[in-house]
Amino acid sequence: MPEKLRVIFFGTAEFAVPSLEALVSAGHEVLAVVTQPDKPKGRGLHPMPSPVKQAALRLGLPVMQPRRVRSESFIETMRQLAPDVLALAAFGQIIPEALLRLPPLGPINVHGSLLPKYRGAAPIQRAIMAGESVTGVTTMWMEPTLDTGDILLAEACPIDPEDTTGTLTKKLADIGARLLIATLEGLQQGTIGRRKQNEAEASYAPPIKPEDAIVRWHESAQAIVNRIRAMNPTPGAVASIQGKRVKLWRAAPLEQSYEAPHGTIVAFQKSPPGVVVAAGDDTALALLEVQPESGRRMDAAAWARGVRLKPGDRFEPLEPIAG
Repeated sequence: MPEKLRVIFFGTAEFAVPSLEALVSAGHEVLAVVTQPDKPKGRGLHPMPSPVKQAALRLGLPVMQPRRVRSESFIETMRQLAPDVLALAAFGQIIPEALLRLPPLGPINVHGSLLPKYRGAAPIQRAIMAGESVTGVTTMWMEPTLDTGDILLAEACPIDPEDTTGTLTKKLADIGARLLIATLEGLQQGTIGRRKQNEAEASYAPPIKPEDAIVRWHESAQAIVNRIRAMNPTPGAVASIQGKRVKLWRAAPLEQSYEAPHGTIVAFQKSPPGVVVAAGDDTALALLEVQPESGRRMDAAAWARGVRLKPGDRFEPLEPIAG
């Protein structure tokens, strides 16, 4: 096998961009970049290319955007390209067996968790929501089922108490890029073995739904803070007060407890400026940064002054809505 590999890269989300860049930097020949079709976004619903497509175009790489990678015409195109390896990261479709059997060096996936924990579409968000202190990245030999393939390499990464999905994704993406290159080198040299996943330890990370973003004030302060961190930068944790929605971007659990119904504003703190809210299990948290409906992100204390909140005011229960 030549040192310079012929690679087809499958990826869509921001997590995958460093892996694509690393393949190019390592001198591998990227035959094509396969990514999801452009999706309408924003108020004008204009088609928006994926982060991987944007990176591929910047790197001068050919881009393919099949609606279904299972289509025979797409599979035949892949056969004609004759790759040594398929490399995948945060792509968004399950790869069919006909494609997985194609490359002699293997179909390799870069996954944002320490498998078998957090298989699925949202491993980073779900790990933060669960209050994990450690996660990581795994490279695996892909199977036509969801994140069940043999483990090749793995590297742990601590989750800092203030990490959001945004900050943790960047850390894990950089680890994943390094791990992908190391995996390809190890497979070429025959120094990496395949290790079966322990099904007894498996857990799942389903996609984030609109209801996941809704703050549950009956949960503990730490659980609420974890939810806020997990929903940052998208879609943003959401609550409602005075009949209006507000996104919660930053918060911190407090040691002091208050005797008040959960969701009740109980105080305003000066350092750092924040709105103290009672939560479940006799806990409390300070809201630090919020974004009112049709407004910009702002200091929570300034927002509270602007809408004239006072101790005793209470956040209302919120039902999920589409979008």
